[in-house]
Amino acid sequence: MKRGLDLVISLFILAGFSPVIFMVAIVVKVKMGSPILFKQKRPGQYGKPFYLYKFRTMITGRDDRGKILPDELRLTNVGKFLRKYSLDEFPQLFNVVKGEMSLVGPRPLLMEYLPLYSSEQAKRHYVKPGITGWAQVNGRNAITWEEKFYFDTWYVSNQSLWLDVKILFITMSKVLKREGINYQGHVSMEKFKGSKEVM
Repeated sequence: MKRGLDLVISLFILAGFSPVIFMVAIVVKVKMGSPILFKQKRPGQYGKPFYLYKFRTMITGRDDRGKILPDELRLTNVGKFLRKYSLDEFPQLFNVVKGEMSLVGPRPLLMEYLPLYSSEQAKRHYVKPGITGWAQVNGRNAITWEEKFYFDTWYVSNQSLWLDVKILFITMSKVLKREGINYQGHVSMEKFKGSKEVM
């Protein structure tokens, strides 16, 4: 039933919002050039890698020494707008249709984090990663890594179709209110370096 819900809702959104998706693609192309999509390898269910897609929100900027500039300097005004209304997330619906992601589940993070998880935190990979999840509706980027992983593993232990529906409705409310987009003044979440305590 979860897979069926994923497919029906994803295809409905892709069809219903196709003009918006098309316009976002044009704006990204005009304002930031190619590529339109941000593509990155992420761990899926059981850590199996897949390529996640999002609309680009940053430029590729480097300093005089060739070092990549901080996110704050590379995030464009268009990117800020796309993130503000979560429009950059639309391409992930194709990941859902392909079966690599679900609408609801722990967010797919970086491959480099896999060896840093405690045994409890690693349980977040028992299910498919999601576009939104229990951690997103309980703080998104405004909470700590430990809190985020606690919510992720709670979801894995308590997942149900009705919980997914609840999370989807709360997500729509959060997006409209633009809550939890930034983490303590940063434009994105600081990198996870491992937990001091095993949860």
